[in-house]
Amino acid sequence: MRPFRFLGLPGRDIVDRPQLTDLTRRAESIGYSALVLPDHLLAQHAPIPLLATVAALTDRIRVGTFVLNVGLRHPAVLAQDLASLDVLSGGRLEVGIGAGWNRAEHAAIGLPFPPAGTRISRLAEATAVLKGCFGEGPFSFAGEHYTITSYDGQPKPVQRPHPPLFIGGGGRRVLTLAGQQADIVGLAPRLQTDGLGAPRLDPQSLTAEATEQKIGWIRTAAGARFDQLELNTYPTAGPVVVTDRARAVTQERADQLTARTGIEVTADQLLGSPHAFIGSVEGLTQKFQELRERFGISSIMVGEVDELAPVVERLAGT
Repeated sequence: MRPFRFLGLPGRDIVDRPQLTDLTRRAESIGYSALVLPDHLLAQHAPIPLLATVAALTDRIRVGTFVLNVGLRHPAVLAQDLASLDVLSGGRLEVGIGAGWNRAEHAAIGLPFPPAGTRISRLAEATAVLKGCFGEGPFSFAGEHYTITSYDGQPKPVQRPHPPLFIGGGGRRVLTLAGQQADIVGLAPRLQTDGLGAPRLDPQSLTAEATEQKIGWIRTAAGARFDQLELNTYPTAGPVVVTDRARAVTQERADQLTARTGIEVTADQLLGSPHAFIGSVEGLTQKFQELRERFGISSIMVGEVDELAPVVERLAGT
């Protein structure tokens, strides 16, 4: 089994360098493998500058995106940013990329938000362009969304052939892409669309049974390289809760999800879910060990750095 790697979020309340310095050094001392940042047009710092600052403040901890929306940037421009960050961090970058899901932020700045199939097709092409830019010498690419002609991306990243690539999702098409192209595959719930086009969580895709199905899709797509993949999960069933009342709190969470989505999910299903982090320190420590034994999940994004620090201290690197 792979050793545990824990990923932490800096948090949206980081407003200046002294705060970031304190947080990054605390994350290193706790045992986090990486600090990661999502990519949204919200009240948060932009990921590339913040991660470059984290890398400058530290010597060991890795930095990563969780995840970049390829619909917001041309992949060749993004490749230059990412390769520069990998060089300047001494080869500590992990590249998470996704198709984008938040229609509202696209609408706010006048960018089109195509259907899911088109966005996943664009993600597949962006992946190919990133790898081409990171590769040796010039390359060309002709796709539906991007055209590259004899372009030699510069600089080249330190990590070869490229920094670890993270792709995640909850549907078969994106997980097939991840199994074929990524180094780290993120397991996520499916998002359904309501009548207004807003994303809505499918709570049944949080379950252990749904997770087994997703891993089956990944295994089929990856073929012989499946054993080289790192599997990741993160808490999408609601906030992390450290409590000695795990069953009662989980029942409340199940009732809320059922009421909000109209799709029933039980407390037992959430207790076994790789996406619900509710329990005592001892209980969550045991749960993560069980997730690794059953599913092979060894990479866990736990949320903000201090939320599960005692669990990370116990398990990181083991």
